[in-house]
Amino acid sequence: MMVSTKGRYALTVMVDLARNEGDGYVSLSDIAEREKLSMKYLESIISILNKGGMLMSLRGKNGGYKLAREPKDYNISEILLLTEGTLAPVNCIMQEGVQCEKAATCSTLPLWAGLDKAIEGYLSAITLEDIITGNRKKMLGDYCESCAPEEKAE
Repeated sequence: MMVSTKGRYALTVMVDLARNEGDGYVSLSDIAEREKLSMKYLESIISILNKGGMLMSLRGKNGGYKLAREPKDYNISEILLLTEGTLAPVNCIMQEGVQCEKAATCSTLPLWAGLDKAIEGYLSAITLEDIITGNRKKMLGDYCESCAPEEKAE
């Protein structure tokens, strides 16, 4: 699985909006300036997020975008799936049900299916709120004990 620039920027936009939700509607130019991203590329990403029901928009002088729900109600998987289409690690498990003629005899299929479930499970458990509050323990889990020494239990 490789998350594209579109997926990373979509997550960056959502995190920026979550961090600035108290400011009401946030202009695309403010996001672009804060995050050092191209306006043209952001317009296409905002369009995907807006059409996907993730955002609310308002036209006019004080217009812009804001989250349609609370940051705690967005998981990272749904944001990336909207922009990426799939998070599957291999092509043969990208659609509902395995679409491969070798599926019945493939010895590695369970490995890929398990990895797909692990990716989905992990990304579904992390919310925008976890990112904006810096919940490193939740994001890192057991993966990197030395990365968050201040959060170790005594």
